[in-house]
Amino acid sequence: MTTNNPNVRVKLEVFEGPLDLLLYLIKEEELNIADIPITRITEQYLEYLNLMELLDLDIAGEFLVVAATLMQIKSQMLLPPDPEAEAEEPDPRAELIRRLLEYKAYKEAAGRLKDFEENRSFLFTRVASEPELDSSDGTLIDVSLFDLLTAFGKVLKNLPKTAEHHLEKDEFTVAEKIHEIFHRLVKESVVRFGDLFRSSKNRFEVITAFLALLELIRLREIEISQSGHFGEIEISKKMKTG
Repeated sequence: MTTNNPNVRVKLEVFEGPLDLLLYLIKEEELNIADIPITRITEQYLEYLNLMELLDLDIAGEFLVVAATLMQIKSQMLLPPDPEAEAEEPDPRAELIRRLLEYKAYKEAAGRLKDFEENRSFLFTRVASEPELDSSDGTLIDVSLFDLLTAFGKVLKNLPKTAEHHLEKDEFTVAEKIHEIFHRLVKESVVRFGDLFRSSKNRFEVITAFLALLELIRLREIEISQSGHFGEIEISKKMKTG
């Protein structure tokens, strides 16, 4: 099911790619990157792809290319070994593992460079600098798009079966949900992710509210934080400067 409504299509300016998703899944499941359980990873990858398609996100074609690659590797690994083969057949996962290790090393190097630049910036006075999240307790961590999709998927799974598709067309709009979320953040300094959907009547309202949240992120009107790796995702209104 997709929204089939061009008015709710959201394109994020910074969208993580398919290798980011694979690394995210490997980290979340505490898997060995050099020995990926391909069937398990493929199923989970496709679940996230289905969520993105459900939301009608403007995703890059590379996600579908990697999906096809995973399916091909999975098929190869399900084939019985050739008894007539003289040499041991190469691991079908080898090229994907090589790409993942290279990309992981690149991301880690980029992260170290970013940390260096941020630390260096403290040596100089910066005018109208971007305010930092209060992380004095050292527990706030970055929230990725995939963290949000994970939380969104849980909300969908926990919807009562009675909350299905009995609704009028355009009963909810992204614009209305943006206003609703923003108005709530004016009254409350912090709103928990799950509380945004507590009163949702059906699946379509959950999807529309989540798209509104993504649009507010894109517009840099809100901040997303998480207390600990498996903590509740929290939303707050972005502080304006200048």
